[in-house]
Amino acid sequence: MLSPEAVSEAHKRIAPFLNRTPLVQSNILEEMLYEKNRVKHTIIFKAEMLQKVGAFKARGALNTLLEQKEKGTMPKEVVAYSSGNHAQGVAWACGMLGVSCQVFMPEFTSFIKQQATRSYGAKLTLTKTRAEAEELTAKAQEAGAFFIPPFDSDAEIAGQGTACLESLQDGANPNAVFAPCGGGGLLCGTYLAAKGFNPGIKVFGVEPIQANDASISVKTGKIFRFPAAPETIADGVRTPAVSPRTFEYLKKIDGFYEIAERDIIYWTQWLNHLLKLTVEPTSALGMAAADKWLDAQTQPQRVLVILSGGNIDKKTWEQIWQEDHLQNNPGTLRSKILNAVQS
Repeated sequence: MLSPEAVSEAHKRIAPFLNRTPLVQSNILEEMLYEKNRVKHTIIFKAEMLQKVGAFKARGALNTLLEQKEKGTMPKEVVAYSSGNHAQGVAWACGMLGVSCQVFMPEFTSFIKQQATRSYGAKLTLTKTRAEAEELTAKAQEAGAFFIPPFDSDAEIAGQGTACLESLQDGANPNAVFAPCGGGGLLCGTYLAAKGFNPGIKVFGVEPIQANDASISVKTGKIFRFPAAPETIADGVRTPAVSPRTFEYLKKIDGFYEIAERDIIYWTQWLNHLLKLTVEPTSALGMAAADKWLDAQTQPQRVLVILSGGNIDKKTWEQIWQEDHLQNNPGTLRSKILNAVQS
């Protein structure tokens, strides 16, 4: 396992080329949750939708390539597979450093992420399934291309962890951090950054109930794999399974939250409305979990929510807004539920 210093080294390496994304808050949100809990909590968001490519994935891809450059082994050709944001991160990093890039992507990936990957200069090939994308990537790797995995490498984990590290350096000072979990790269890096900065910070992973392979794996003590990419509106976490590498970190975090699709959509709507930022469904997972955790807290808490990205296509927007959840704010909704149960 990596040490927290690996995240610090990654940050020194990539910081000159990336946006230092801001920490944002919503006083209205905090007041709404006070109405519900009668405890004044502070919620801080790391806005990675304002990062290069609109997602945290630029961090890991760039760290991987710059690490190779330092070693004198800069590849001429890179290959990757992805369900969206990783593809954009790899394509962008390769374009910036003048490296040829081939990406294999399942055709169910959002159209906007497909187009963005092409616009950054990658050669994009669509496949029927994620498994097919992985197989074609392996063949390209055998032919000599350098493979940048979406999460299963030390360089990726350290790079992704820099989002949390920046938040801590910029004064987030949380009691707990919440990050989405697909393959686990962001969550593993977040764990390293948080525990290295202050071992007392709790770190929680968040998954959709319909894509809860990491949670199942931790509960059972062995890696669980879905036979295909699970169906969820949070397309950034449709990974069928974590890797042995990321599993070792995930066993050490403070817990997992599993979120229903309706709650993902609910918080996607509210965060877009309150923060005035484009928050994709995967990003909303952290707030949904933080809300559940804060419900059980009797003392004021500070939480950090990693908003992983903001890339949403028309089809997903339509799914998000099929029903208007802004009619029920996070404070009064809980009160209505409790009153209904009591009556």
